[in-house]
Amino acid sequence: MAFEYNPLLEDFVFPPFDVIEPRHVRPAILSLLKKLESDLVELEDTLEPTWPKLVEPLEKITDRLSVVWGIVNHLNAVKDSPELRSAIEEVQLEKVKFQLRLGQSKRIYSAFKAIHDSSNWENLSEARKRIVEAQIRDAVLNGISLEDNKRQRFNEIQQELEKLSQKFEENNLDATKKFEKLITDKKDIEGMPATALAMAAQMAISKGHEDATAENGPWVITLDGPSYRSVMQHAQNRSLREELYRAYITRASSGDLNNTPIINQILKLRLEMANLLGYNNYAEVSMEKKMATVNKALELIEELRSASWNYAIQDMEDIKIFAKGQNERETDKLDHWDFKFWSERLRESRFHINEEELRPFFSLPKVTDGLFSLAKMLFAIDIDPADGLAPVWNDDVKFYCVKDSCGSPMAYFYFDPYSRPSEKRGGAWVSEVVGRSRALSHDGMSPRLPIAHVVCNQTPPLAGKPSLMTFREVETVFHEFGHALQHMLTKQDEGLVSGSKGIEWDAVELPSQFMENWCYQRDTLMSIAKHYETGECLPEEVCSKLLSARTFRAGSELLRQLRFASVDMELHTNYIPGGSETVYDIDQRVGRRTHAIPLLPEDRFLCSLSHIFSVGRGVIF
Repeated sequence: MAFEYNPLLEDFVFPPFDVIEPRHVRPAILSLLKKLESDLVELEDTLEPTWPKLVEPLEKITDRLSVVWGIVNHLNAVKDSPELRSAIEEVQLEKVKFQLRLGQSKRIYSAFKAIHDSSNWENLSEARKRIVEAQIRDAVLNGISLEDNKRQRFNEIQQELEKLSQKFEENNLDATKKFEKLITDKKDIEGMPATALAMAAQMAISKGHEDATAENGPWVITLDGPSYRSVMQHAQNRSLREELYRAYITRASSGDLNNTPIINQILKLRLEMANLLGYNNYAEVSMEKKMATVNKALELIEELRSASWNYAIQDMEDIKIFAKGQNERETDKLDHWDFKFWSERLRESRFHINEEELRPFFSLPKVTDGLFSLAKMLFAIDIDPADGLAPVWNDDVKFYCVKDSCGSPMAYFYFDPYSRPSEKRGGAWVSEVVGRSRALSHDGMSPRLPIAHVVCNQTPPLAGKPSLMTFREVETVFHEFGHALQHMLTKQDEGLVSGSKGIEWDAVELPSQFMENWCYQRDTLMSIAKHYETGECLPEEVCSKLLSARTFRAGSELLRQLRFASVDMELHTNYIPGGSETVYDIDQRVGRRTHAIPLLPEDRFLCSLSHIFSVGRGVIF
């Protein structure tokens, strides 16, 4: 049989995203795993406890799999399809089997131990010491010290967890897509801004309502981030807000898409795995790769919670008093679906800022121009458009080259900014395409340059206008770009610890928070806030108000994040699978300490909390 071309197996600098199809996945992964198994056997037969004879060939094996599987995983997140899901499912277990075989190689483990114990240890660079220590630690966490029967059970658990994690995310995406609300009466969407109506009309057109317009409808509302947030913040129709809120907090919690049994099984298996490794709970296992300990994390959460609580209560009282003053009948008893709406009205009243009226000052082209100028000032880099240099998976994706002060390329990145509810996972993240590495040099002299994905889900261009962003969307772009910079600006040539690799997971948010803070620096804000049509700068008084509004409801927002952190820790330290408390009992208990008003009894937000149950490797939010 003639060899069939498979783009995933080609020797590329930039992945051929434009020609990769689901049918390529199975043959490519199986062929690659066969080749890597052969490379691994050769490595085990010839290795010596030296860098050229151990670490470099090992890096080549691990990198090849992570690059190819990373491409597949990325397409799964941004270009989902039943065919791609099926292809991934067919090869997922084989992929995990190989990773376990590699992670449990006693010869490789012994060789790293020999380097660690050698007289040359102190002469190694800090980067190389970090690699050796991480390899030894990870081998133990991969079950290398377990007896045969326990190791077999450990491997079964790892394979099952991979499947469950994938299914959790698929259910989440499908449940989000499943909800559609068709609105034909203009009264039902009063208060909704023009941007949201244009987006809802565009969605209606895509669903077969060809004559839909922003002015006259019909409109289709979804649970996708930009659509959902617009309704909760602006729709005067209280029953519409309630319907969406209830749908949002119960996503993937019933019928064929119910993530509850998946959550229960994930927690059960994680606990069993931790016990096999000799730990009391899964949180202890997770903390082995972090700076914090379980107790330190719990202490910090409680410190932040107690500091935020009174401010959150005051936030709630302020909103209630303000809403009552508006003489609306609904304000007698505010509920969960009311607070976003009334807090937005209070924000507008207190700071004289209207989020929608600011959108024309935050067009994506002007925001990225300002962001790239800031990066040039801070890091002496230039970021140039390089569209056409690398194939892309969607026409909206932009490609950029990062250059040093001499004009030499030092990194590249893809930017996929817009929401695509039919095929793209919600949220925003950065993931690695390839990392900087001397061992994986393309020409044998200069190191391979890093490439990153920057993915957002912001308001797309509508009615011939560029993407006009909310200020929160601006913050998100700056945040994700911080993650990308850490990956791209690394000077480290040891591929196993370059960029974000090898950095403790509880430290990866530092560069993203650093970049996000610049949104509130006056000069930066004025450089990005220019009207998309006239070029007029944001008025000085509006800039001042935006900066003043930064801490509006900060206590409430922090408590919301602490709910997720607390329930994560509780589920992975004290929860007993099959015990007297369900996962939702725990969430309710945590909610009483992290929400100024109790969660609804039917709240099932855990069923869509991917950060806990479905984070892909190499993905940073």
